[in-house]
Formats: sequence, C-alpha cells, structure tokens
Amino acid sequence: MPDFPAQMVMDRHDLNLPEASSKTFWLHGSSWQFPDYENVETFVGRLVRDGLLVSDPLVGAALQGESNKVSPRTVQRRFLRSTGLTQTTISQIERARYATILLTQGMSILDTMDQAGYFDQPHLTRSLKRWIGQTPAQIKSSDRLPLSFLYNTQPF
Repeated sequence: MPDFPAQMVMDRHDLNLPEASSKTFWLHGSSWQFPDYENVETFVGRLVRDGLLVSDPLVGAALQGESNKVSPRTVQRRFLRSTGLTQTTISQIERARYATILLTQGMSILDTMDQAGYFDQPHLTRSLKRWIGQTPAQIKSSDRLPLSFLYNTQPF
C-alpha cells in the first residue's frame, strides 16, 4: 500500500483509520466495509482496482528467484521496504507452511523434516512453533488448520 509504507504499520505501529460507521471506515476519500472471511477477496480486489494495493515487480522477481539487473543490496532494501519482511523471513514462512501441508497430509515428522529441508527435528519444531504456532505433533493431531495459513502454498 503505497500510502502506508510497511515500516508505518508493522511492529505494533497500528494505523487507525477513521470510522464511517460501525461496519465501515474511511480510506482514500471513500467508505470501505471492514473485510471478513466472506468478502476479503472483494476487498482486496477493490484495493487493487483503486490503486491502493500495488506490487513491486522487483519483489515479485526476487520471490520467483529471477536474476535482476540491480545489486543484491538494492533488492534487499526494496524487498524490506515493500513487504516489511526480509527475503529470508519469507522463505522461512513458506518452508513452515509447506511442512505444515505435508504433516496434515499424513507424512511422518521425520519425512517432513527431510522433504521440507530442515536440518533436524528440533529445527523443524522451532520453526513450526514460531511461524505456525504449533509443534509438528500438534499439527498432525489437529483436525484442521485455518485456511489462511495454507492458502496458495507452493513447494519452494
């Protein structure tokens, strides 16, 4: 969101938008409905249409592993400025999500560790506790994780 740089809205720097009513808020001169599970896709689509949510092509290329004609340091700075996270952090999150999918599909913890590229079982456990909030055993035994954790996850 170009009007709200990542540094402005991360690490508990809350952004308070004025309320238009109990179910709406003002953003960029328009009233917007607070998103919920049913209308979040419409909400994001409207943000994109109105130019309030944009993507940085350099970040997209970096996520795809494509080489760029800019220095690695420039990529690091743009990535952090655009997303508020480092490439390494996003890679760790993606790997944890991938491991979670493997575990929910019934793969053993040791096979998941190997398939997802973790060094050992404690490494897998620390990563999943940090990024998913559950241990591998808890993930295997739970019936269902929120869809948002696993939405559109591809193996890395």
